[in-house]
Amino acid sequence: MDIKKEQIIKSAEKLFAHYGIRKTTMDEIARMAHMGKSTLYYYFNSKEEIFADVIRKDSEHFKDRLDKMLKNVSTPQDKLKTYVLTRMTHLKELSNYYTTLTDEYLEQFVFVESVRKDFNDYEISTLSCIIQEGNTLGVFQVSDVENTARYIAIVLKGLEYPLLIDSENGDIESDSEKMLELLLKGIETR
Repeated sequence: MDIKKEQIIKSAEKLFAHYGIRKTTMDEIARMAHMGKSTLYYYFNSKEEIFADVIRKDSEHFKDRLDKMLKNVSTPQDKLKTYVLTRMTHLKELSNYYTTLTDEYLEQFVFVESVRKDFNDYEISTLSCIIQEGNTLGVFQVSDVENTARYIAIVLKGLEYPLLIDSENGDIESDSEKMLELLLKGIETR
C-alpha cells in the first residue's frame, strides 16, 4: 500500500475512534496526517471512503488473527470455540477502541455491512470448513453445511450490537462458551 494512503488511514482511524465518523472532518484528517487536504482527495473522494478502508484494514487484520488462532487447535469443536471466542474478543477490543462509534453503530450498520462483504464471505467459508471437517470426523452431524455456517455467522453478528453497547458487563469467554454449548448441544434431551 502507498505510504501516504496508509498514513491517511491510520490518522483517520485515530480520529474516528476519538470523535466518531460524523464529527471527524477531512480537514482534521489532513492535519493529523501532516498533508494537504488536496492530497487526501487524491486518494479518497470522501471520509466515508476512508472509513471503508479503515474497516477493510481491520477485517484483514482480523482474518489474519483468526487464521493464526485456528492453526493452534486441532479438533473441529475446539476450532469452532476458538473462532467464536477470537471473534467476540476482537469485537470487544474494537468496542473499547471505538467507544464513540457505538452511538453511530446502527446509523452506520448498512454501510459497514456493505464494506464487510468480503469478511462475511470469509466467515461463512471458514465456518463451513470447520463444520465439514466435523462432519467428516463424525463429531458433527450437519446436513446443510453452508446454511449452517451462514446461520452461525448471523447469530454471531446478532451479538455484535449488544456487545458494543453493553461492553462492560458480561464475560466474553463465559458468554461464548454458553452460546457454543447451546449451538453444539441444542436444547433437546438426547
